[in-house]
Amino acid sequence: MTDFPTRAPKGELDSFEKYAFTHDGATHDVYRKGTGPVVMVITEMPGLSPYVLGFADRVAALGLTVVCPDLFGQAGRDPFIGSKAGQAGYMLSSWSKICISREFTSLAIGRSSPVVGWLRALAHQEHERAGGPGVGAVGMCFTGGFALAMAVDPLVLAPVVSQPSLPIGITKSRKRSIDSSDADLETVRLRCVNEGLQVLGLRFDGDPFVPAERFDFLRERLGDGFVAVELRQEDGHPDSALGKAHSVLTGDLIDEPGQPSRAALDQVLDLFRSRLLAPTPS
Repeated sequence: MTDFPTRAPKGELDSFEKYAFTHDGATHDVYRKGTGPVVMVITEMPGLSPYVLGFADRVAALGLTVVCPDLFGQAGRDPFIGSKAGQAGYMLSSWSKICISREFTSLAIGRSSPVVGWLRALAHQEHERAGGPGVGAVGMCFTGGFALAMAVDPLVLAPVVSQPSLPIGITKSRKRSIDSSDADLETVRLRCVNEGLQVLGLRFDGDPFVPAERFDFLRERLGDGFVAVELRQEDGHPDSALGKAHSVLTGDLIDEPGQPSRAALDQVLDLFRSRLLAPTPS
C-alpha cells in the first residue's frame, strides 16, 4: 500500500469566534481567531473549508489575528467528503449563488468585485480592534484577485494572491487579465514603486484555472513589486481532488519539510511576519 505524503492540516470551525458584519447593505458572517495585527483569509471555492481553517490556524499561531469572511458555501464543510454527486452539487450550488450575486463580477474583465469594498471596511474595523502597523490579505482561487484589489488601501501591507482563477481563461484576453480594475492595478503599482509594497503570487504550473499568461500580465503591470512563486505539478500532493494541483496553501500542499509547496507556505508566513510583526530585539 502506497503511503501518501502528509496533507495540509484541517481546522475546526468552533475554535473561531463568529459574528456578523454589515457594510453598505451587505451582511456576511465572519470567523475570527488570535491576537495581534490582522490577516484577512478570503476562502477559495466552494466555501470556508477545514483546509482553509487549518491555514488560518497557522497564521494565528504567528501571533496574528486571523479574520475569515464567510462569503459563500457552507462554513466548515469539507467539500471532498461524501459522494461524487454530492461534491459536485455543493460546488455547483456555491458557484450558482456567486454568479447571480451583485457582490461578485465573476465573468467580467478589468473590474474589481463590489465585495472588495466590504472586505476593505471589515479590514479597517478589525485593524481598529487589533492594532498593528496594518493588515495582511490572502485570496485563493475565486477570491485571489480580491487580495490584489484590497491593496489599493494603504492599510494593506502584505497582499497574497494564491492561484487567482478569474476571469476564466477561455480566451487570450482573459488569460492576460485578473479580476481587478485598471485603476486599482495602477494604484497598487504606484504603491509598489513608492512604498516598497510587494504582492506575492502563487500558482502551480499547468493549472488550467490559472494560466501562465496571468502571472506574465501581473509582472508587466506591477514590475518588481510582483513576486511570483510558480511550482511544478509534481510539487503538489499526488492525491489532488481536482486531478491537477491547484490549491497551493491548502488541499494540494505537501506538508513536509523540504517540499517546494511547504517552502511556498513558509514564504507566505514569512511575509506576514516581516510586514506585520515588530522585530524581536536580539
